[in-house]
Amino acid sequence: MRVPAGVAAVSCLCPLVVLLCVVSQSCYGTQVNLTQRNQTRSLDTDKDSHHWPKRSWIWNQFFVLEEHIGPEPQYIGKLHSNSDKGDGSVRYILSGEGAGSIFIIDETTGDIHTAKSLDRETKSHYVLHARAIDRWSNRSLEAESEFIIKVQDVNDNAPVFPNGPFSATVPEMSDIGTSVIQVTASDADDPTYGNSAKIVYSILEGQPYFSVDPKTGIIRTAMSNMDRETRDYYAVVIQAKDMAGSVGGLSGSTTVNITLTDVNDNPPKFPQKSYQLYVPELAPVGKAVGRIRANDEDEGQNAEMTYSITNADAAAIFTISTDADRREGIISLKQPLNYEKRKVHTLNIEGSNTHPDSRFSHLGPFKDSTSLRVIVGDVDEPPVFSMDYYILDVYENSPAGTQVGTVTAVDPDSTNSAIRYFIENEEEKPLYFTIGVNSGIIRTTQGLDREETAWHNITVMAAEVDNPRMVSHVPVTIQVLDVNDNIPSISGGNTVTVCESTKNGQVIQTVRAADLDNFANGKFSFFVPPEHQVNTNFTVKDNGDNTASIVSRRRDGFSVDRDQDLFSLVMVVSDGGEPPLSSTVTLSLRVCICQRNTRGRSSSNVCQAQAFLSSAGLSTGAFVAILLCIVILLAIVMLFTQLRNKKASKDPLILSEEDIRENVVTYDDEGGGEEDTEAFDIAALRNPKASEPRRRDRGEISQSAPSLLLDGHDIIQQIIQQKVVEADSDTRGPPYDSLQTYAYEGRGSLAGSVSSLGLTEALPELNYADLEDWEPETQTLERILSQRTTKC
Repeated sequence: MRVPAGVAAVSCLCPLVVLLCVVSQSCYGTQVNLTQRNQTRSLDTDKDSHHWPKRSWIWNQFFVLEEHIGPEPQYIGKLHSNSDKGDGSVRYILSGEGAGSIFIIDETTGDIHTAKSLDRETKSHYVLHARAIDRWSNRSLEAESEFIIKVQDVNDNAPVFPNGPFSATVPEMSDIGTSVIQVTASDADDPTYGNSAKIVYSILEGQPYFSVDPKTGIIRTAMSNMDRETRDYYAVVIQAKDMAGSVGGLSGSTTVNITLTDVNDNPPKFPQKSYQLYVPELAPVGKAVGRIRANDEDEGQNAEMTYSITNADAAAIFTISTDADRREGIISLKQPLNYEKRKVHTLNIEGSNTHPDSRFSHLGPFKDSTSLRVIVGDVDEPPVFSMDYYILDVYENSPAGTQVGTVTAVDPDSTNSAIRYFIENEEEKPLYFTIGVNSGIIRTTQGLDREETAWHNITVMAAEVDNPRMVSHVPVTIQVLDVNDNIPSISGGNTVTVCESTKNGQVIQTVRAADLDNFANGKFSFFVPPEHQVNTNFTVKDNGDNTASIVSRRRDGFSVDRDQDLFSLVMVVSDGGEPPLSSTVTLSLRVCICQRNTRGRSSSNVCQAQAFLSSAGLSTGAFVAILLCIVILLAIVMLFTQLRNKKASKDPLILSEEDIRENVVTYDDEGGGEEDTEAFDIAALRNPKASEPRRRDRGEISQSAPSLLLDGHDIIQQIIQQKVVEADSDTRGPPYDSLQTYAYEGRGSLAGSVSSLGLTEALPELNYADLEDWEPETQTLERILSQRTTKC
């Protein structure tokens, strides 16, 4: 290929078409040597094609402006081969993207035009192929070569904000230059060509409060001390303009909604410097009696408050807390109010922010104070007892009318009404006490027994005479004091076991005294009365701890065979009450052979079982025999009961006379077959309505209507009737191991019945050999009967 010397380089801003040149620098800044590339292609092709003389294409990289709206097709450029002598013998052919539809070539001159307007944003370049052939011989003059047509950008797209409109927040009172948000616009034009996509930002609305960086689109505050309480919302309009903001550039805009967020820059403030509150003196402790609130122009946690009572005397009676929203102070009572003691209370209340901001401390203390005057209202109050509860006591066995104690109540109001007293008895139980209506003195109504009830609980009511509805209650507990009115006794019974191996001076058993009186009267002593001091067998030793030991005095010990079985010992038990009470106890001592290893922690002896049996007059063998007889009797009774239950559980053969259906009766006995002549009559198992007349007179059984199927075959009917008569006359037919089916069809059936129960007439003897001649009829009968059986 050859390059004309007159064309060395092409600028991207001037000519649209460059012919017969090599592009030294395109608008994209890329050096392209298409001539050399195409020349090499052509040489390689010529070597492979008959070694034609050196020829080459001559063209440039083409450009076409987008959005062309002229009346004529836009001229792009020209293809030319050095083989073209201008005589029209060379034919140029164009193929590739858009060839023939978008791009049109003059086959003679090689001029290329566009047939329609192009859009670079849709497609930025097209790749095409060109060929040059001899018009007359169609011989290829130049090898097919590739070239590109680039669509050159024009500023036809305005900037847009794809994510707009925007929302942003910035704290109030922010410094100048505080970043709020960054907005970004996009331009569909070519950013590498000219200034079509070079965007500059500016603010249309929102000045002087905000500004925008023209290059980055960052919005910043332009004014300090913007107060949310004055204005909390701003609509800022931002414009984006291409062509670097020059005249003629396209622009787009968006809205940025900016909201000022709250900071704690406003101290709380009570609307009034003093308040007044009326509270009745009967207001319950712990309940709210009033509310107070300090105003704060901030919001959220910046407006949360904490309240306190600063004067100590009021803080001892009242308390203040914050509600759930942490806005209001709730005033409640710590102690009950008393109009008669104090009629007015003054509270100094302080309210302060919970979350102060140190940046705004220069605006003043973030707290405020006020005073609250509480007026106590006089209310008619119920009587007040001198004590919250009373504990009284009285001795048991005191006579009725004995004074137990006194309760006292007064009217706390200024009227000082008289008081009347009553004992509450809602369950209407018998009362052991009464109270003086005017005096409040509690007395007994009967003698009291401490051992029966040691404590009594009653409730005393006090009511005003002037206003009986004003009633108070107080609990009164009365303790019944003990007196020594119960004689002591021996706990554990009066029987003592003596082992025959007991020696002289040995402790046989330790006994303990028992007394229903309390411990103050329970210092017990034990001794043998003087009139029974002479006892050569046993004596009593007082242990000094409310127990006594039974000691053996026999020198030669005891023997079951030699001595008597029972001995007695008289002992006196005395308590320590005033006056002392005593009782005389006679102990029964039994001598026996004791079991080994039983004299341990318990001081009692245990006799062997043989000794008890011997004392009852029974030997060991006799005792075992008695037990065996009892076991045998129990086994017989259980066996008899099981057999009786088994018989009772058997079901009857026929449950009901109306139970007429097909039944399968199974017997456990094995039948004897046809020769068994010991069977019983099975008439009871048949139709109950037909069985009774058959028992009376078998000749009176009414014959059912013969089956329509048998009307034409008398011989078969006779045979069946004969078999029926034989079955009816034989009452000994065995029911064992048999299946009896009863098909009760009812009366008046047009189809009749094939049952043999209604055929009673005897038939003469027949020659069964004649049945072989009836084979066709028999087959017909079998087919009909099988169909009926299938339907059933």
